[in-house]
Amino acid sequence: MPITPLPLPPGPAALESLPSLEQALTGTAPIHPHAPGEHPSLPEGELPGDLAVAIATSGSTGTPKLSLLTAANLIASAEATAQRLGGHGQWLLALPPHHIAGLQVLLRSIAAGTTPVALDPSAVTPFALVEAAAGMHAQRRYTSLVPTLLARLVDDPLGLEALRRFDAVLVGGAATPAALLDRARSEGVRVVTTYGMSETAGGCVYNGQPLQGVAVRTDAASALEIGGPVVAHGYLGVETGAFRDEGGQRWFRTGDLGSVDGRGRVSVTGRADDLINTGGLKVAPRVVEEAVLAHVPAVTEAVVVGVPDLEWGQAVALAAVTSPGGPPPGPVPDAGVAEIREMLRPHLEAAALPPPRRRRARAADARAGQAGPGRRGASGRGLSAS
Repeated sequence: MPITPLPLPPGPAALESLPSLEQALTGTAPIHPHAPGEHPSLPEGELPGDLAVAIATSGSTGTPKLSLLTAANLIASAEATAQRLGGHGQWLLALPPHHIAGLQVLLRSIAAGTTPVALDPSAVTPFALVEAAAGMHAQRRYTSLVPTLLARLVDDPLGLEALRRFDAVLVGGAATPAALLDRARSEGVRVVTTYGMSETAGGCVYNGQPLQGVAVRTDAASALEIGGPVVAHGYLGVETGAFRDEGGQRWFRTGDLGSVDGRGRVSVTGRADDLINTGGLKVAPRVVEEAVLAHVPAVTEAVVVGVPDLEWGQAVALAAVTSPGGPPPGPVPDAGVAEIREMLRPHLEAAALPPPRRRRARAADARAGQAGPGRRGASGRGLSAS
């Protein structure tokens, strides 16, 4: 069966696609979920017989790949999630549905036979969440959030009231600060940290423990590998060596560094490559560097790195070398940083544009050294922002 592109809008409109998703879960009508307005061109490649979803992911090059998830992958994930959380329930969608975490909210609802409630991720206010949660009447209620949204809701009395209504609040996509987890749990929010990716049908490690049927190990380089029924068939039209069969089980090499202790508890310590994980979205530094060089006048060299950020996990930091006549050494005015953001906005996803209030731009002397794509240093008459 051919793969059918399926635009999934955010918010309540996403629920109109539930019949298509239900059909996909039979393994007879595969779909490619994507954001409205996109016009995906699908590469050719071998398809598994029970393919359900071909969903976009990002590799270390920043080039999107399509992870091939079978109906068996997705059903195994939904059942293991329900088993860990204490049973099937009703879900609140507050994430983009064309990403794996948001899509799984809809698929778990189908598996549970419940009707989800949906909010536009850009409009999740404490009041909206209270109102939505009040309309959920199943015996068990769940939602899935990114750490940034959890932090905003915990800081608001109405947000806390809404969060306490859920039997589990899944949080993943980026490392969640321990202080935020402690505070949320002390306030009565049943937070469950998740770890996973598109290649594993979403979260497959909850609160550090693999879900039923999932195995996690490390290789000689301390890179985490995940095995089990949730691991995808592979990538559409791309062979990377990340997937393999071993002892009757499918394994995926994640590219994340970590450890597994004697009790099977999984800890993630970082990336094996230089991807920046900001607010749950991965940003490839080279993609940003190339956009800066192509679209910001007078920039001759650029380098992008991730820097620690308490709210986003990591923030994007940019250092750019400018040609003579560029900004003088020293801080760049906020207006100048805003102009750079607007120049880049048509060419980059929002995750690659750190919030203006976090940007601190500085010009450097052109004789300081060298910078550019692939060189982790800044030089010249440069701008740095973080």
